[in-house]
Amino acid sequence: MQDLKQMYREVRGDSFPPDLTITLGGQTLRYRKRSWQICGEGQVQELGLRYGENPDQEAALYELVEGSLALDGAELLSAGRGLVSAMSSADLIQSGKHPSMINMTDLDSALGILKYLTARPAAVIVKHNNPCGVAHGHNLHEAYVRAYLSDRIAAFGGCLVVNRPLDRAAAELISSHYLEVVAAPEFEAGVVDILARRQNLRIVRLPRLDRLEESAARRTLQLTSLSDGGIILQQSQLNAVRSPADLAPAETVHKGTGYRIERGPTPQEAADMVFGWAVEMGVTSNSVIYVRDGATVAIGTGEQDRIGVAEIAIFKAYTKYADRLAIELHQMPYKTLEREAAAGNKAPELLREIEERVRADKAGLPGSVMVSDGFFPFRDSVDVAIKEGVTGIIQPGGSLRDFESIEACNEAEPKLSMVFTGQRLFKH
Repeated sequence: MQDLKQMYREVRGDSFPPDLTITLGGQTLRYRKRSWQICGEGQVQELGLRYGENPDQEAALYELVEGSLALDGAELLSAGRGLVSAMSSADLIQSGKHPSMINMTDLDSALGILKYLTARPAAVIVKHNNPCGVAHGHNLHEAYVRAYLSDRIAAFGGCLVVNRPLDRAAAELISSHYLEVVAAPEFEAGVVDILARRQNLRIVRLPRLDRLEESAARRTLQLTSLSDGGIILQQSQLNAVRSPADLAPAETVHKGTGYRIERGPTPQEAADMVFGWAVEMGVTSNSVIYVRDGATVAIGTGEQDRIGVAEIAIFKAYTKYADRLAIELHQMPYKTLEREAAAGNKAPELLREIEERVRADKAGLPGSVMVSDGFFPFRDSVDVAIKEGVTGIIQPGGSLRDFESIEACNEAEPKLSMVFTGQRLFKH
């Protein structure tokens, strides 16, 4: 049996070709396999990806270096637009443990959300290609704190990407947490030295982030390889909700009777709906997330049923909120406090105080907005949200039972706002 710990430390290498040529409809795309010069132990090495999704899988990253692809009048791909794939050796400021495929796909997933959040300082923390915390802030320090506290546990070993030059105040806090990757358009003087206290941290400069917003209005080509050798081509999705003006009041007709939501969203709810829809663009389906004041409260991902993921996200909100209080009040994780109390080293009253606070606050869910990537086939998910004090819902609409969800919002006290996007955001 191989030593798995040693496998994680090694750069596997790959047997993939140095370049690729793809022809689609007479249009030729040429790709170059990427590698980076890494200095270490008195020598310079040229290294590609460390390994694939797991250390026993080879992987290679390719950058489009020549050609463009236009279909149906829309340009999907063009050389010179690379962000992650164009990262140079100089941009890989500190390789830490040499980057693997997952580090690159996490970076790309974070950028897929950040491109819709360019107006204000924002932080996205991604783990296994799903966001675990996303937030706006008046500055990067505040944005990072809010994103990190959304799910401190999941953020452990995550990939952080911010959309402004990283400053010292944010870097000092970031360096006290364990992350795998920190990426920014630039780093202010002294910041790299602060981050480099974490020797295994990958520090990445993405200098083209000032052009990130351009990609928000442009489709790209997505390729999925099947196990039988087949390939599925797909256009990427565009976010149809870029401002409150894109939100439509929930309404439908069922058996000749019209149903319409009775309360529209407040300005803050509308802002959270737009923010939440941007975050939802990067979440694996089925998913339900809760957002309040420009930050995620809880993110439920990848479940087979919608009521299940709505409940799981609420469970996560309660769990993470208890952990957050334990850190703030007693400087230790909730699970550690739980063990210490069981061992008699800490008073059980400390746990009870936290649990009572969590119940009283409903884990910060009251006043939040529920975001669903697909429609609600029944009103049960809406009822779950109402019970927790959610005040607004954004969803695609289009269910035969939309009228039930609308009725649930109108019957609630106080009434909920609900908007339809006319767009489904499934992501697999």
